[in-house]
Amino acid sequence: MGTPPPAAGGEIHRILFHGRGGSLFGIHIVNVLLTLVTLGVYYFWGKTRVRAYLWGQTEIAGDRLAYHGSGRELFIGFLKAMAFFAFPLFLLSLLRDFTTWELLKWLSFVLSYVIVSVFFPLAIVGARRYRLSRTSWRGIRLSFRGSAREFVKLFIVNTILVSITLGLWYPLFDVRRHAFLTSESWFGNRKFGFDGASSGLFGSFLLTVILTPFTLGLCWFWYIAKKRRYFWDHTTFGAARFRYTATGGAVLRLMLGNLIILIFTLGLGWPWAQVRSARFVARYLTVVGPLDLESIQQDARAASATGEGLAGLLDAGGLDLG
Repeated sequence: MGTPPPAAGGEIHRILFHGRGGSLFGIHIVNVLLTLVTLGVYYFWGKTRVRAYLWGQTEIAGDRLAYHGSGRELFIGFLKAMAFFAFPLFLLSLLRDFTTWELLKWLSFVLSYVIVSVFFPLAIVGARRYRLSRTSWRGIRLSFRGSAREFVKLFIVNTILVSITLGLWYPLFDVRRHAFLTSESWFGNRKFGFDGASSGLFGSFLLTVILTPFTLGLCWFWYIAKKRRYFWDHTTFGAARFRYTATGGAVLRLMLGNLIILIFTLGLGWPWAQVRSARFVARYLTVVGPLDLESIQQDARAASATGEGLAGLLDAGGLDLG
């Protein structure tokens, strides 16, 4: 399964990004000022404005994406995440600090670990479900329909296997996690697919681990590029298939360039780094094969922003375009 089968037809649908660093900087600086004035509350509305800009500047096959989320949804989702996740963990930490009973300390530690172990995968699923439900293309919404229970089970079992194998199971876990999130994603009434093998990245991962001390860690940029190519090249949409052609050198230049921009501008260059990343994806990612858009119908699904709030607390990404 290392090389994906060719997509049917010869159609090539390119992705374009029209955004500019200066335009995003105008949005960003207003967001920062209003976030300071409102003691952080405006952060959620600012995040929505940035997403709406980035989505709206992304064009696929001649039509642009649209983002329909709101700051109010993110704010309420964050408050719910605080109530159901952060507050219980805070109470358990107080119990560990002030109780003199060793049994209670041990139980509070175990319960905290269980809560984090369950809520982290829930945050990944919830964030993806929310972001896709608020994204549309050609007026048709995307959605995520995977079972949260199934993903939690997959996540916990594979995390245990990663620990038992001292990290060697990680590339298999990475592929399985990506396969679940991709194959349960829909555009209207049509499902995305993933046909990569779980072991498809194991050889590259093992070689990268071996080469790490000899390359001062730089070989990981080539592994990142390999992983993104593998994920995208095995992602299908009906008869069409994605193609990603970025190399390790290109990924290294992108990340190093963004780091230099952020350091020398003291963070003010963040909008330009975001635009560079978006243009990078557009430059190397295409869709090959017939899309047959006429047969796709609207099939939107409701989704709560609570998972997005959890993702923000736990830094768990929900929609990675690589």
